[in-house]
Amino acid sequence: MGFIADSQKGVGLWGGCVRSLVRRKQVDSAHVKVKGHHQLAKELSVPHLIVIGIGSTIGAGVYILVGTVAREHSGPALAISFLIAGVAAALSAFCYAELASRCPSAGSAYHYSYICIGEGVAWLIGWALVLEYTIGGSAVARGISPNLAFFFGGPNSLPGFLARQHIPGLDIVVDPVASILVFIVTGLLCVGIKESTLVQGFVTTVNVCVLLFVIIAGSYLGFKTGWAGYGLPSGYFAFGVDGMLAGSATLFFACIGFDSIASTAEEVKNPQRDLPLGIGFTLATCCTLYMLVSVVILGLVPYYAMNPDTPISSVFAEHGVHWAAYIITSGAVMALCSALMGSLLPQPRILMAMARDGLLPSFFSDVNKNTQVPVKSTLATGIGAATLAFFMDVDQLAGMVSVGTLLAFTMVAISVLILRYVPPDEVPFPSSLQDTIDSVALQYDLNGQDINCETSEIDAGTSSTLPMLHKNNAAVDYPEIVQQEAQVVLKEENRRKIAGWTIAFTCTGAFLLTYAATDLNLPRPVRFTMCGVGGALLLFGLIVLTLVEQDDARHSFGHSGGFICPFVPLLPIFCILINTYLLINLGAATWARVSVWLLIGVFVYALYGRTHSSLLDAVYVPVAHADRIHRSSVDILA
Repeated sequence: MGFIADSQKGVGLWGGCVRSLVRRKQVDSAHVKVKGHHQLAKELSVPHLIVIGIGSTIGAGVYILVGTVAREHSGPALAISFLIAGVAAALSAFCYAELASRCPSAGSAYHYSYICIGEGVAWLIGWALVLEYTIGGSAVARGISPNLAFFFGGPNSLPGFLARQHIPGLDIVVDPVASILVFIVTGLLCVGIKESTLVQGFVTTVNVCVLLFVIIAGSYLGFKTGWAGYGLPSGYFAFGVDGMLAGSATLFFACIGFDSIASTAEEVKNPQRDLPLGIGFTLATCCTLYMLVSVVILGLVPYYAMNPDTPISSVFAEHGVHWAAYIITSGAVMALCSALMGSLLPQPRILMAMARDGLLPSFFSDVNKNTQVPVKSTLATGIGAATLAFFMDVDQLAGMVSVGTLLAFTMVAISVLILRYVPPDEVPFPSSLQDTIDSVALQYDLNGQDINCETSEIDAGTSSTLPMLHKNNAAVDYPEIVQQEAQVVLKEENRRKIAGWTIAFTCTGAFLLTYAATDLNLPRPVRFTMCGVGGALLLFGLIVLTLVEQDDARHSFGHSGGFICPFVPLLPIFCILINTYLLINLGAATWARVSVWLLIGVFVYALYGRTHSSLLDAVYVPVAHADRIHRSSVDILA
């Protein structure tokens, strides 16, 4: 394989655009340092990651979703719905765990997509995540003031300067508390990752203690009253299996938050060990708490009698424990504050990663030398979220948060398949190393083999009898060896082509199957045809990828020694199928709003990112030759 320069000269406008969309960057390694910028502080260990993960996952949703989903979908089987949602989230968690340990740099799904898929997809993922975390943080912040008002006597009881105010001329409701809290959290995040994590740890501990209170006190009441909620004529599955599964689809979003852990990968002391452990413990802890709370609350009152707005405190009030409302509301406030920190923490790191790659202005990539935090990106994130939280009612935009999450989860699963079957076989180098690359290239023939490697390697690492054997059989053995090596190369190229196209067909099949199963307005023949074709492609992809050997390069790709995703290709394919189904079910209105944001992102990339990318003039070389080029460049500099 030759040395390829990613120059767009002579390929035309459209050719250059296409090549820019598919160019991929290198996994950060000992050779690849962040040039011109300070590194983030490596301060985090497993306990810190668990705090970040639980704090980002357990928001106030659990204090509300318990009532809403139980009344409308799951009934007494709410705990089973949480279990299914947790298992579905675990599929994505497994994929995140492998990629986070192999590619431990800031950027999360954006970073993985850039390495495995290409710059175009990575840009859209990063752009969608910016929207997700901004709207998510704003929505969480606006949810805090109604809960705080409870301690002042009820709704609209906050002091005048903190209370929500309606502006008639603009027909908006401003929320001073939301913006103030966003600024407080932003300032805390600017102090340092370790300091902000300690504060988040305290807030998360209070939240978990409140949930444990609900479980313990609720269990006492349940045994005392005989668990009346489970003695209903409708049985355990009041809405059937379909209702239980519909509840799982809603609860899925209450089980995610581990992506915040992945965004801090660059700040973890031992990412190969700590990131998978942090993700795993987070998901297991959150799902266990969710299920226990569900079992207890649904056993105290019939599901149809639950208050959809304040289900947990209302249940305790019905049993005469009115004072529990103060404890439960305190937990809700702590949960919202912790979730706010979890929403504002990842976005500056994604902006920083995109700016490091040249897709955004370098302003966002600056890291403060004292706090070792991307302060400028953090301030920009805080100002944007605070402005949105102050002026806008983001409830109708909440669905847009899910788009970024599900797109990221889907691309991470696809990245795992690419990493296992067709990992990048070329590495980008800056054009400043062109002379070094040319000098190394002279040592290789057209097949990418070192002209002198036969002699040098044999002399250095074999016995003295081998040169005589080569001398005696040179006329016969050398052509045979070359022919065998050519056959191996051709076989490997065919394997990569088959695997690559199969992954593409599998993703297409997942889309066709889920779209046809969801859109009931399609004509029956069209719908059944799409289901058949999609199912056949999905099954074909699963069978072929199971039979095709995985690439040997996967063992050395990125940072080895970390977590390995099990059950490949079944697990990533199932993950793609679930996330695609949830994406399609978000509704046309949500997709219309997201499409506007993504279209803006396309223009930003076309006008700035594509022409300022750090890979604009990159020279791509085979992975097998990368170390020699690194050594040669170091020797020249020395």
